[in-house]
Amino acid sequence: MTRGTRTAAGVHPAAEPLHRCALHLIRLLRREDDASGLSPARLSALAVLVFGGPTSLGALAAAEGVSAPTMSRLVTELERGRWIRRRPDPADARATRLEATVAARRLLLAGRARRLDTLSAALDGVSDADRAALERAVPALERLVHRLTTGAPTATPRTARRRRRFD
Repeated sequence: MTRGTRTAAGVHPAAEPLHRCALHLIRLLRREDDASGLSPARLSALAVLVFGGPTSLGALAAAEGVSAPTMSRLVTELERGRWIRRRPDPADARATRLEATVAARRLLLAGRARRLDTLSAALDGVSDADRAALERAVPALERLVHRLTTGAPTATPRTARRRRRFD
């Protein structure tokens, strides 16, 4: 099929299988996060702080796609668990920045290691040809994610490296 070709229903033929595989992959790997003892919402907010760095409550809410009051409740719970702390914003004395604790960083890195171990074990069990095909597909998948994230057509390698990563 040529670029932009869609089925009679208006869906690109690659969209359905890609969607299905992405959902299954994330659900299967998310099982490894159960060992953390935190909910997916808490882990996701922590990931923004651990891998993206300190930020304001409003920016964290925007990154997670939730309202400020919802994020405020989540932040309060994470503070009680000593996963995050508030620090004065160096640029604005009236504002605070949220930052992950060392314990939160360890927790997230351990979760990432568990997911990578699980994925690596699965990759060990596929054929060399399939593994090579998956490796070749990674740059295209990264460009697709960039397009979905920013609306931009593609990311050059240089701009892709500058993006904040929350994984």
